[in-house]
Amino acid sequence: MDPEFTAGFSEYVDASAARMRTMSDAAAAAPRKPGAWSPKQIVGHLIDSASNNHQRFVRAQFTDDLVFPGYEQEAWVSAQRYQEAAWLDLVGLWHLFNLHLARVIEAIPRSVREKSRPRHNLHELAWRPVPQNEVTTLEYFMRDYVAHLKHHLAQVLGRGRPA
Repeated sequence: MDPEFTAGFSEYVDASAARMRTMSDAAAAAPRKPGAWSPKQIVGHLIDSASNNHQRFVRAQFTDDLVFPGYEQEAWVSAQRYQEAAWLDLVGLWHLFNLHLARVIEAIPRSVREKSRPRHNLHELAWRPVPQNEVTTLEYFMRDYVAHLKHHLAQVLGRGRPA
């Protein structure tokens, strides 16, 4: 991945974490609207996403396909009781996990990132799905991860890039 992308991702993660740390625990526990996840639950979901995708990105370096198990996001958020966790603990875990993912992404050789993968299940897993009959790459999946993360952070922090 180009160094500019990973540097930009790391900077975005740092800036977002700094902004999230200014939010009170009470504000982080309040859903945006009835029936929606609270910021705590959204960040918990992003921790789950980081955990699952970390394994996917590492494993994909040693396989010819991009076929991975999914997970039930609602059940994971509920089972881990993110709503009851301390906000700053969640932010810290999310922050460090994503800085680590930026290092993982940067370390993957270009030939592995750009290798065509005709067999995948990104039609089921990707935030922006790839049709099952289309060839894709690990780089697409990694960029999709970052887009998904930014989408959810906009829900937590409001629209626009964190300052």
